[in-house]
Amino acid sequence: MRVSVLGLGYVGCVTAACLAEMGHEVIGVDVNRAKVDLINAGRAPVVEERIGELVAEVVRTGALRATCDVREALLAGEVTLVCVGTPSEPNGSLCTTYLERVTEEIGAALAERGGRQTVVFRSTMLPGTCLNLLVPILEKHVGGTAGVDFGVAVNPEFLREGTSVQDFFDPPKTVIGEIDRASGDVVAALYDGVPGEVFRVPVATAEAIKYADNAFHGLKIGFANELGAVCQALGVDSHQVMDVFLADRKLNISPAYLRPGFAFGGSCLPKDLRSLVHAAHRADVSVPILAHILPSNSDHLQRAVDLVERTGKRRVGLFGLSFKPGTDDLRESPLVELAERLFGKGYDLRIHDANVSLSRLVGANRAYIEGRLPHLAQLLADTVEEVLEHAEVCLVGTRDPAVLEALPQGGVPLLVDLVHLPDAAARRAEPGYLGLAW
Repeated sequence: MRVSVLGLGYVGCVTAACLAEMGHEVIGVDVNRAKVDLINAGRAPVVEERIGELVAEVVRTGALRATCDVREALLAGEVTLVCVGTPSEPNGSLCTTYLERVTEEIGAALAERGGRQTVVFRSTMLPGTCLNLLVPILEKHVGGTAGVDFGVAVNPEFLREGTSVQDFFDPPKTVIGEIDRASGDVVAALYDGVPGEVFRVPVATAEAIKYADNAFHGLKIGFANELGAVCQALGVDSHQVMDVFLADRKLNISPAYLRPGFAFGGSCLPKDLRSLVHAAHRADVSVPILAHILPSNSDHLQRAVDLVERTGKRRVGLFGLSFKPGTDDLRESPLVELAERLFGKGYDLRIHDANVSLSRLVGANRAYIEGRLPHLAQLLADTVEEVLEHAEVCLVGTRDPAVLEALPQGGVPLLVDLVHLPDAAARRAEPGYLGLAW
């Protein structure tokens, strides 16, 4: 294809050179004349492994050239990749100035060019930026409709500085956020032959995926460093600890615990986090990430309370009470905490959990619930139907088949989904369905 790449920094330069190497005819565009001159001389404007040789080769064969003229590049191209910077503003917000400016230039060129071209945003931008900010700019200048008169897609990059050429040709994944199927087809064809799984998703999803990746990478680094500092203070070899930690591919380095759901609880996680943070503080080690996990968990639980409050209803049903399905263990169960908060706010509450019977609770389990929810006996309902008949709003904290089968459709009672029900995607379109974090 004939491709224009707007912005010749690290991402744009690597993208342009690699696409040219794949056989596309590429024009790179940048407002910086020095970058353009370097490219046209066969020299990379950035320092990066393999990029110097690659630029020299594709410029020599004529597959890549550069210009400062957006109009010239777009009039000659079929697809435009936008790789301009999106730095932080002083207050931390995303700066979209360069994106807006180049989008206006693209729109003017597309209006002059005529015919359908696809604009692919590769710059990192928050969900909603493309559809709410950039597409209206394009439509205004082109005088047409996105997805009809021109294509639009979001194609985030997953290139690490230092290995970006290698990452381009062997990516962890290819993500295509498409405004319509034809736009996505163009981007998919652009990367034809590149290995790895391809995900074709809504535009806003593609925008969010890059932030999910980078936030998690930062979290992992911060977690490892904080844990290392605690281990050092306690006289433990942190690298030996992490070697064993990383060897666990079932729970640690795996999809386990990485789906949005309800708050965590139980007899292990809260207790052990408290102990670890306390030990760090005693050793004068600052651990802001570890120290904020439990407060974050509490805030997530409060979101469920807030959802109930916003309904304006007073009669509430709760399905599920134990800390984990298939058990009657109530110790530090987030559902017990949720029930306690709702009851404390004066809600008329009924609870059903097929595994929880007050007469069978013994030992620490019974002592815990008597201390936290002494009125449990009057709140427990024997059947699912009893809760449904009582409630104006139901919180679903279990995937018990008997509960799932009985849940009504149509918004009466209102449903607050804490577990991402199997039919959550379909229910989202219904009135009266509220997902906790989806």
